[in-house]
Amino acid sequence: MEEIGARKAFPQPRDANVRRVMQAQRSVNTRPELALRRELHALGFRCRVNLPLPSMRRRRADISFVPWRAAVFVQGCFRHACPEHLHAPKHNAEWWWRKLDDNVRRDRNTDASLVRLSWLPLRIWEHEAVEVAIDKVVELLAYQGHPRARWVQRNSGRSPAVALGPMGPLSSG
Repeated sequence: MEEIGARKAFPQPRDANVRRVMQAQRSVNTRPELALRRELHALGFRCRVNLPLPSMRRRRADISFVPWRAAVFVQGCFRHACPEHLHAPKHNAEWWWRKLDDNVRRDRNTDASLVRLSWLPLRIWEHEAVEVAIDKVVELLAYQGHPRARWVQRNSGRSPAVALGPMGPLSSG
């Protein structure tokens, strides 16, 4: 792996098949994200998709509710180092561990920046059931004063899924 300018080059893939698989990975409109958006839309929620974050133009929220200052991130278990499902990379392990560590650090930095701007971030893992994710989003929006979220809470009979602290949602872990 050689350095190009300030960025490090990607390691060479093992073979052409690995390269094809890696290039096919989506960053927008993943299956878990589409399932969550479909259910939110069915409940009457309207949102922005893949919106650049305020003061962080190169970072984007998967789902944003701008008037209520809420950003939802649907995270893949591997690329965001899910403590429950992460498997150790074998090929180019050193590079991958550094990459995963950088991703986790960037996620934390993004959350802290959003909180400083009075936004509430919510991170949902791809392995979470859609119903659980919906409950978390509705709880976040109700906390932020969204009228439809409060109506859904009153009429769903479900208990809150997210513990909200003074700085927003606690880990969705």
